[in-house]
Amino acid sequence: MKSQIALVLILLSLAVVNGQEATSAADTVDQIKLRLLDLQAKEEQLKYRKIELEEALKPENIERSLAGVGSTRPEELREARRRQLTIERDSIASQLQILENTRTRLESQLTEAQGRAYQESARQAAPTQALSAQSRTSARYLLFGVVGLGALALVAGLVIYRRAIKLR
Repeated sequence: MKSQIALVLILLSLAVVNGQEATSAADTVDQIKLRLLDLQAKEEQLKYRKIELEEALKPENIERSLAGVGSTRPEELREARRRQLTIERDSIASQLQILENTRTRLESQLTEAQGRAYQESARQAAPTQALSAQSRTSARYLLFGVVGLGALALVAGLVIYRRAIKLR
């Protein structure tokens, strides 16, 4: 009973929408992946317990479990034990169904978060590409400016040299 209550609380905590905004979509992806791993571990535990219950529900195992109990009505004891195990098995089956629904929801959230992370990374790359293109354009202008200044210096040098020759 305590494990069922704990499982319900865990499922409720998984279902609660996180009130804090993640710092980035990549962080959200990581958080969802962790939640999926936790969920898979819980599913495995419940599946294992369900297998145990299926085995315990076999008539020979019910007989064996009640072998040390004396009663004037052993068939009623066997039926009560079978009902108890069936109820627990059905409870675990419903918990597994809830986990399945939660896993499906988390997988769709993961797909959406991965899309957002991709878009976020593309938006971050775009300014870098624009800056790179801008720096190439700036480098061209700088090169033209340096070549232009060099040409002006050459022309000025030639003019000064010719005047110097004429003055001699």
